[in-house]
Amino acid sequence: MALALAQARAAAARGEVPVGAVVLDSRGQVISSAGNRVEEWQDPSAHAEMLAMREAVRLGGGRRLADCTLVVTLEPCPMCAAAMAHFRLGRLVFGAYDSKGGAVEHGARLPHRPGALHRTEVVGGVCEREAAALLKDFFRTLRQTGAG
Repeated sequence: MALALAQARAAAARGEVPVGAVVLDSRGQVISSAGNRVEEWQDPSAHAEMLAMREAVRLGGGRRLADCTLVVTLEPCPMCAAAMAHFRLGRLVFGAYDSKGGAVEHGARLPHRPGALHRTEVVGGVCEREAAALLKDFFRTLRQTGAG
């Protein structure tokens, strides 16, 4: 989670929503990491999770992440939660819960649905306070500067 939090801080420094993600192999070694690049690339799909998973399969030479863990600072949105199923992600570890936009433990709860394409193991709330504080600070600053 430390590397995911570092990616989130780097994203915030670029003016992105501070979300960071890391993909680990079955031995816990880092395969890929990324932070949000939605604003920089003007790409609404450039979420940290998507970028890290895409890079992990590119580097791994396959299209599945069944033996991998995605560590992300924020509960994934519906797009990223659905992508996790298509990547056949083995495990998700996330920091802050997202009651408005999350789709893992909130909203659609995609990995837990009876007809889910794939059931990813989920662990939430890891370093939750730190991850949530990054987001709160970012949006507070955005409101104060009038950029939001």
